Amino acid sequence: MFKCKAAWNKLAPLARASSSLCLQNARKSVLRHGRRLDMVQKAQMSSGPTGGDNTLYYVLVGATFLGAGVYTYRTLSGDKERYKERIIEIASRPKQEPQAAEAVAKVVAESKEEPVAEEPIPTEPSVEEPPVIEAIVESPEAEPVAEEPVTEPVVEEPVTEPIVDDSIPEPIVEAPVTEPVEASVAESDIEVPVTEPVEEAPAESIIEVPVAEPVEATVAESVIEVPVTEPVEEAPVVLQSEEPLAPVVESEIEPTPVIIAEHVPEASSVSESAVDPEPASVPLEPTAAHLDVPEHAPYLLIGGGTASFAAARSIRARDPGARVLIVTEESEHPYMRPPLSKELWFSDDPKVTETLRFKQWNGKERSIYFQPPSFYISPADLAKVENGGVAVLTGRKVVHMDVRENKVKLSDGAEISYEKCLIATGGVPRNLQVIERGTEEVTKRTTLFRKIEDFRSLEKISREVKSITIIGGGFLGSELACAMGRRSMDPGLEVIQMFPEKGNMGKVLPEYLSNWTTEKVRKEGVNVIPDALVKNVSYKNDQLEIKLKDGRVVKTDHIVAAVGLEPNVELAKSGGLEVDSDFGGYRVNAELQARSNIWVAGDAACFYDIRLGRRRVEHHDHAVVSGRLAGENMTGANKPYWHQSMFWSDLGQMLDMKPSV
Repeated sequence: MFKCKAAWNKLAPLARASSSLCLQNARKSVLRHGRRLDMVQKAQMSSGPTGGDNTLYYVLVGATFLGAGVYTYRTLSGDKERYKERIIEIASRPKQEPQAAEAVAKVVAESKEEPVAEEPIPTEPSVEEPPVIEAIVESPEAEPVAEEPVTEPVVEEPVTEPIVDDSIPEPIVEAPVTEPVEASVAESDIEVPVTEPVEEAPAESIIEVPVAEPVEATVAESVIEVPVTEPVEEAPVVLQSEEPLAPVVESEIEPTPVIIAEHVPEASSVSESAVDPEPASVPLEPTAAHLDVPEHAPYLLIGGGTASFAAARSIRARDPGARVLIVTEESEHPYMRPPLSKELWFSDDPKVTETLRFKQWNGKERSIYFQPPSFYISPADLAKVENGGVAVLTGRKVVHMDVRENKVKLSDGAEISYEKCLIATGGVPRNLQVIERGTEEVTKRTTLFRKIEDFRSLEKISREVKSITIIGGGFLGSELACAMGRRSMDPGLEVIQMFPEKGNMGKVLPEYLSNWTTEKVRKEGVNVIPDALVKNVSYKNDQLEIKLKDGRVVKTDHIVAAVGLEPNVELAKSGGLEVDSDFGGYRVNAELQARSNIWVAGDAACFYDIRLGRRRVEHHDHAVVSGRLAGENMTGANKPYWHQSMFWSDLGQMLDMKPSV
């Protein structure tokens, strides 16, 4: 091929020059209307002297065409041969459909009948193995059969690998001596002894046998490898013999060329265990924990706080048939948090921890829950209810978020797909590092106040201990100090509040107003210790000992840490969402949108205020407004956040503040 190409490259310029000269002379003769045209003009060849009537030109052109024809013929013949080899290879593969197998067999038969232009490759005669029942391979030159121990036994009796019965009724593979040919047993019957009778498959069907470990056997120069994957469920295999035997290939094999079966699919109908006759490919039934988890929710709200409930009501207001699913880590339905540190502490009901009811500013009594349980529908019925509704999935936490597939994964392994999602995970109470580094006795006697369980626990502790110390001078710390200070009027309870500022809410109020507020708190029966920076906390003599930086020591029975809130952004990494480095929380635009179909509201949202710029707010009013706006935008409103949020704080029954932020 390369010689012909080199000759053509050398002679092509001469041929083109001669052809061009002939064409030019012919045109001149036609224009002159002169003598008869000379069809071929003489050409002066640079490779030799001039010849008669361009004889050399004819020879060169003819030789070129002849070489091209030979090259084309050889190429087409080689392609045809490679095509036949490919068809033979495909025929040897498993899992052939009946029609496809017949078509391939037909092509293989035609390829055997037609002669091949090239010399045939010398091959060994094909292996013919008559069917032999339980004939163990015995060869003086055979290497020992590789035994693999069973690593995961399931049954009580010793488990050994099944005996493979390899009987091949007719030739399968023709392979050269120098190189192994990949082939699989396409027309054989493989029997696996089991406790129950197994029907033998037809001779031309493909049998798949799951084996716990690969079986390798070398007979003379033959190698038979059957690597297979382990089945999903392992069942005990009871052999016919009483003693455990090593894996043996039951066939009578003569020295043959190398035959390698590289692929044996997973369990088929032949491998039926005595315990579980169902195939391993059958999907598992959902567990009881997943029965109440819907597979899909058009509107998925992560978090069960104020912002999430406000968004659910807003979505239902704009889309009456909407199906909304709220997933919350708590065991309660959505409720309001402010009464936990305010009104509930001043209730005269001795069962307030059970009823969770309080009196509002207008004197009316209500529950801290936004709606009774009858307002919600069951999560399992979310897709069945005709007009949709709001369902709450309690006690579940979203641990992973796939924004590309629009799917979330719960803590119990269940998955829920969604169309639009709201993240309203709120925040986690901060703790002091000196307490985190303390002993188990210190952490056990410390409360991080946030949920209903924290209120119930702290209310019970306040009736049992003699001293409670609240660390923190913000809104939450001052409200709890005043609430429990009212009980300090009863003999035997001491309430202490300490903070590093000069007065209560010193980070929010001006100094003169902060000092005035501190005096009001002291009148509620609270021992206020300003300019207190905690250095160490230890447990000694059945009490907690708080050592301050200036050397003062405060002894108490219980500590309440109210030092702020850390926004919950655990889903930022798996969801690929941006977290603001200055304010914390998920970074969203003015429409509270983090991605094309993901919104964030409440304490976890670091939003862009069109008037005040980027900021993050941790108040009840902001949770209501941002949740409502996010719900509207999830239904297509496309409204920016412009609300100037406010908050209120009740420091006892004497001081009520309602500023704006």
